[in-house]
Amino acid sequence: MPLSMVKVGKRVRILAVNAGRRLQMRLASMGLVPGVEIEVISNNFRGPFIVAVNDLRLVLGRGMAHKIEVE
Repeated sequence: MPLSMVKVGKRVRILAVNAGRRLQMRLASMGLVPGVEIEVISNNFRGPFIVAVNDLRLVLGRGMAHKIEVE
């Protein structure tokens, strides 16, 4: 399922990033690569999408979150 559909408080693992090379590189530089476990901090279906990766909090656009497949 896409990351944009995950409810607040859930921990998920990234399976794949379905995007072009440029976006994949940008997300990889933020630590969002397949195999990484993340927690959804904010997803109110409007505004920014916030996730926690290790001790970092990252703000993603909804379009970016929709391109990240998780389990």
